Amino acid sequence: MAPHSSSFLTISILLFICFLSSSSSVDALGGKAEIKDVKTNKEVQDLGKYSVDEYNLKKGEEGSLTFTQVVKAQKQVVAGIQYFLKVSAMENGSPKFFDAVVLVKAWEKPANRLISFNPSSTEN
Repeated sequence: MAPHSSSFLTISILLFICFLSSSSSVDALGGKAEIKDVKTNKEVQDLGKYSVDEYNLKKGEEGSLTFTQVVKAQKQVVAGIQYFLKVSAMENGSPKFFDAVVLVKAWEKPANRLISFNPSSTEN
């Protein structure tokens, strides 16, 4: 094997290893990324309120939730951005937690779509 071939192979392997280690980032793989400033993030809080409002609309008279705040959030880049929210809301005067998934496609009207909204098994 010529010396140049060996160098090329070594460099190729090193570049491949660098690529693998850099793509372990959650965002690079389309995985979920934690949102750090949840309580002060207006967009996240607005999406939490939206999810409670949509739940109440779908439930009609049974929907008696009052939005309190989003306490935890993650996002995932898909065909748009999918938000996974831990929502705190009041139900008949008692605090409850819900897991909501909202898909945001800014180029569509309406841009937000509630994918799911269910009672949470954990508080955070």
